[in-house]
Amino acid sequence: MNSGDDSKLLEVAGTVYDILRTIRDPEKDETLEDLNVIREEGIKVKKFQNEKFLISIEFVPTVPHCSLATLIGLCIRVKLSRCLPYSFKADITVSPGTHDIEDDVNKQINDKERVAAALENPNLLQAVEECLVERDV
Repeated sequence: MNSGDDSKLLEVAGTVYDILRTIRDPEKDETLEDLNVIREEGIKVKKFQNEKFLISIEFVPTVPHCSLATLIGLCIRVKLSRCLPYSFKADITVSPGTHDIEDDVNKQINDKERVAAALENPNLLQAVEECLVERDV
């Protein structure tokens, strides 16, 4: 890989961070960036098949027993799919050791069928939409 490839990967990672940082926490009025749930160092980008990127995102729930960690992961996935101008595959996970049931959360937010089913639930979709609304500061 050359330096041009490296700079493109860094550019994509920066774009991903900028897209995700404004997602609002489901329970608080702060953004995921304000709460340190999303961090720049938690976003890794690699080249994947042709012009596709593999994006790994680790997020840190505010508490180890956060009942809304799967909703946060779903918000991350939806916002990326709506806003990222690149072809990509995303692997979204709870940062290791930061949630009591991290394996279950990771499984739910990375299973296409579970994500699709969740987005068919009108109440859950409304909760996602509320987290994605950007507010003026």
